[in-house]
Amino acid sequence: MRIAVTGTIATDHLMYFPGRFADQLLPDRLHALSLSFLVDRLEMRRGGGAANIAYGMGRLGLTPTLVAAVGTDCADHQIWLKQHGVDIDSVLTVPGEPTARFVCTTDVDHHRIGAFYPGAMRAACTISLQGVVERVGGVDLVMISPNDPAAMLRHTEECRTSGLPFAADPSRRTAGMNRQDVQFLLDGARYLFANEYEAALLQESTGWSALRILERVGVRFTTLGAAGVLVERAGQEPLVVPAIPDVSAADPTGAGDALRAGVLSALARGASLRTAAQLGCALASLALESVGTQEYAPSVRSLAGRIRGAYGEEALAAAAPVLAGSPLARTPLTGTSLTGTSLAGTS
Repeated sequence: MRIAVTGTIATDHLMYFPGRFADQLLPDRLHALSLSFLVDRLEMRRGGGAANIAYGMGRLGLTPTLVAAVGTDCADHQIWLKQHGVDIDSVLTVPGEPTARFVCTTDVDHHRIGAFYPGAMRAACTISLQGVVERVGGVDLVMISPNDPAAMLRHTEECRTSGLPFAADPSRRTAGMNRQDVQFLLDGARYLFANEYEAALLQESTGWSALRILERVGVRFTTLGAAGVLVERAGQEPLVVPAIPDVSAADPTGAGDALRAGVLSALARGASLRTAAQLGCALASLALESVGTQEYAPSVRSLAGRIRGAYGEEALAAAAPVLAGSPLARTPLTGTSLTGTSLAGTS
């Protein structure tokens, strides 16, 4: 399956506050809110939702096509992505504009305050998906992740016009969009991704109930943080896949993108929704343990061990064909075969 991922490439400025945001809030002074935090660490990392998703898929061997707009300051980041299996030939470089910036501060409870400067991303609406499809010789799914709103609308319309299946991941980019446009982004999506807060925001933005949204999409994935991921289809019993337990979280930024990468990679190889969600949770757990959204390095051993430990032997047997199809499996593991269910012995 050939997947195009539209959205952002960005530089992340990640800061860490050794306290709790909630302790700094004065309930009777919220109308005059003015906050400042002395942070104890700053990390500058590669980021951007589409780039993060494409990176994860590339590490799992899918060669996704990244569709985004960047500034002339992004050459090193693009080379990094290409080295990790991402097709970057549909990335638009915009002279005179910086690549998008994401500035995020995280407290000890992993609560976050972030700000996003779009920069070159504002030109993403000029990119034609038709040109991308012609260049790569066909696309089976378009992942429409957070982007310039005009670009999200254009790419959704192009998918509908050309009959391309698409996955919707509007995140919080719906703020400021009118109700009709938000409904347009969701309606007819094969897959819909959101976290719990974003799911509530989508109900408010569309004016649709949770059931109505579910009836408008194929499959809905709602991430639940430490509780895992909820998978829903209209007319079927919902499925909750628990998160990988006992993860030492270093930074929550990018874990949701890694989950999406794992889910899409598994679905692209014909896995069930349950197996896809389990692989997504396993990949997200690796991202959680890394600082930076494109720093984790999955291996067959680590993914197989986590799936087996969290979900059991049958789950690993179901995931084995997906892992065996990944380039990660080309590195021999002593005493481990990458065929059938023999991965069950991996730790």
